[in-house]
Amino acid sequence: MTLLLLRVLERIHGHLGWLAVASLLHPAILLRNPKRRARLAVVLTTSFVLVTAFLGGYIYPQYRVRLKQRIFIEARSLGWMFERKEHLAVAAVTFALVGCATHLSVPLFDEKTRVIVARLAHRAFVVAFAFALTTAVIGVSVASYKSF
Repeated sequence: MTLLLLRVLERIHGHLGWLAVASLLHPAILLRNPKRRARLAVVLTTSFVLVTAFLGGYIYPQYRVRLKQRIFIEARSLGWMFERKEHLAVAAVTFALVGCATHLSVPLFDEKTRVIVARLAHRAFVVAFAFALTTAVIGVSVASYKSF
């Protein structure tokens, strides 16, 4: 993979990451009412988060080979921040998937249980938003120090 392509993909990943943060806020707001159904918003948001994560996973091997060691040598705390960013990103994706699956399963339950499951979906998207926001802030911090 050429350096130019890596730079382009890294910037696309960064911009998509911030858009994913914004898109996660949408179901976090919409699903405050447990009776609200927002299947399209939930599916599109989760899909957007997954595409962003897959792009990050695609460029990660090159990051590891070309940048990771230098960042750890020159700015150890930033290197550890990036390590935390990876874990937080996985958590954001996981909670988005939980929120999506939970929201889509709401109609399968009886009326009393629906409210509980709907609240769980809402909380999952709120947590996913918080993790994604933290991930994006750390990503900008590390990328402003060193990138492809």
